[in-house]
Amino acid sequence: MQNTTPISTIAEVEKELRYISGLIKKKGREILNNYPITPPQFIALQWLLEDGDLTIGELSNKINLAFSTTTDLIDRMEKRELVERIRDLNDRRVVRIHLLEKGTSIINEVIEKRQDYLGEVLENVPVEKVDSLNSILSLLHDNMKKVENK
Repeated sequence: MQNTTPISTIAEVEKELRYISGLIKKKGREILNNYPITPPQFIALQWLLEDGDLTIGELSNKINLAFSTTTDLIDRMEKRELVERIRDLNDRRVVRIHLLEKGTSIINEVIEKRQDYLGEVLENVPVEKVDSLNSILSLLHDNMKKVENK
């Protein structure tokens, strides 16, 4: 199926997504100022919350950081008792990063505050439009995954 969307419209969509992403990131950093975690730690904790235990290599790929940088990140989070390293029961050479209760609590609080912010932003938007936005964003995300996996 050929896309007939004008390039100017695609450019506008890209620009809006970039601006929205920047504003969400800025607000997210403001929220994180009240917690003992950095933005990269937040991203790592989010992945662990969503995907469960991951190896450092898997986590490194998801957060787009070098393996050594991810190792340092995990070391700092382990010292703060946010995560722990656990040896895989089937293969003792494999070490998985496990989210601890303190890490879960912090990440859930931060996500809740981010959702509160988005709720405030969408407060005066009709429910049907929010539902439509959600549907379109899901479609965009699915299509991006398909293109990435080609």
